[in-house]
Amino acid sequence: MTDTNTRISEIVNGNDVVLFMKGSPLFPQCGFSSRAVAILDRLGVEYASVDVLQDAEIRVGIKEFSDWPTIPQLYVKGEFIGGSDIMMEMYEAGELGELMAEQGVASAS
Repeated sequence: MTDTNTRISEIVNGNDVVLFMKGSPLFPQCGFSSRAVAILDRLGVEYASVDVLQDAEIRVGIKEFSDWPTIPQLYVKGEFIGGSDIMMEMYEAGELGELMAEQGVASAS
């Protein structure tokens, strides 16, 4: 495992919910990241975020780590969930909220 993969693995496994995105939750740098943040905010869950624009190794490495070509990427309890399109589909079907509840993800206070 490369150093970048190790770093990504530590981030993914060290947080119940983590969003690898372009920008930050307060200032998303693309529409897809903005939509992902909006979904998580509507669900009211606590989540960590990683701005891939601040770290080129993470930006490239996360795509290899997940074998998924696009950013943002959502992980819940160490499991890759998908990008903003999958998040939207799951959210609209009620599945993303159910997943968060099943996994015991903490609500943001």
